[in-house]
Amino acid sequence: MPRMKPDVLEEYLKQPFVGVIATLRKDGMPYTVPVWWLWKPDGVWVTGTYNRVWCKQLLRDPRASLCIESGRPLSGHVEFDGHVTAYHLPDFDIWPISRELAEKYVGRGDPANAEAVERFCANMRTEPRLLFKLVPEVTRAIDMRVYRGKRADRDYQEASRDAE
Repeated sequence: MPRMKPDVLEEYLKQPFVGVIATLRKDGMPYTVPVWWLWKPDGVWVTGTYNRVWCKQLLRDPRASLCIESGRPLSGHVEFDGHVTAYHLPDFDIWPISRELAEKYVGRGDPANAEAVERFCANMRTEPRLLFKLVPEVTRAIDMRVYRGKRADRDYQEASRDAE
């Protein structure tokens, strides 16, 4: 399977692709929800509010998986599995990282969006927010632009063509 090269992974993790975080319900069944995420050298940061189901689940059980998948032009799949740490006000200033998330997804690197980022950040400050940092214990990064399928799949497809 073609792993993503380090320079491609670095570029991929800068993009505002929406991720899907998987948490665990009390009965052990997975629960998934789309989230904004921010890659930093110390882990993947996600913001939420105390009343969201997935946040309550992470506070109870810190095991999580974050899946980030994208189409063209940077087709790929990145997944981080690990444990999260919750960061709460006032012990931790959640706002600088929350602002980085808003700049990534609302600002999108365009100065014309600065006012929208400010409004978004002001609204976040009215909510009961916290941050989670997912420290990857397992990382899978696949560059789908060069993925040809598993060997068994290719062998089956070739055999099917030969049988015609």
